[in-house]
Amino acid sequence: MRKKIGLMIALFALMAVLSGCGNMKQPITADSTGIWDHYFVYPLSLLIKYVAHLFGDNYGIAIILVTLIIRTALLPLMIQQTRSSKAMQAVQPELQKLREKYKSKDANSQQKLQQETMALFQQNGVNPLAGCLPLLIQMPILLAFYHAINRTEEIKHHNFLWFDLGVADPYYILPIVAGLTTFLQQKIMIGGMDNPNPQMKMLLYIMPVMIVVFALKFPAALSLYWVIGNIFMIAQTYFITAPMKKNEKQVDGGAKK
Repeated sequence: MRKKIGLMIALFALMAVLSGCGNMKQPITADSTGIWDHYFVYPLSLLIKYVAHLFGDNYGIAIILVTLIIRTALLPLMIQQTRSSKAMQAVQPELQKLREKYKSKDANSQQKLQQETMALFQQNGVNPLAGCLPLLIQMPILLAFYHAINRTEEIKHHNFLWFDLGVADPYYILPIVAGLTTFLQQKIMIGGMDNPNPQMKMLLYIMPVMIVVFALKFPAALSLYWVIGNIFMIAQTYFITAPMKKNEKQVDGGAKK
């Protein structure tokens, strides 16, 4: 567990470094230098412009389609991450029993706890770090796409539906929809957990508020990206967790018989 926490800390440190590698106010072009800008952000900016060109320079449609393309490409990783998370949840009762059994802080008890924990993981085919690897791959890609939307100059000079992509939605429709879809996505995700912790329940209300606050000030292009990403995640979470729950019920029903 300590290794997993350490890996998560390292991940967020990496995100902080990467986000600082490119100036968010500096336009992304072919002349942009640095590994982050040249190999991550610029290719995604090119993809947005290419798709927009296919649809008559409609950058709103381009953002929607590229968001769906990226999310679909990352779908196998999300499935793996969800399965790993469900597997970890399944062994939590046994893991808690081991912690109660070896609650003494002496070195011998802690060593036995570690050994039996590893044996429990191996017996159930659980890898506590398996859920972190997909996240490590996803986050730089999604962050680079966020940069590409914000730093592609052409986007700022186009509109889509009722709003200009380069400025905040004047009617606050997108920020509200972004907040509502964030809440719904979090609600479905937490609903798929057997025993969500209090921190997860807090995020259910904190995250939507944060998204609304950001979306009120950020360009509408980013709000559009959040809305489409959230809708995809809602569908993804439902279609991934629903079959898992069905299989679990079938297994439990068969076990009772």
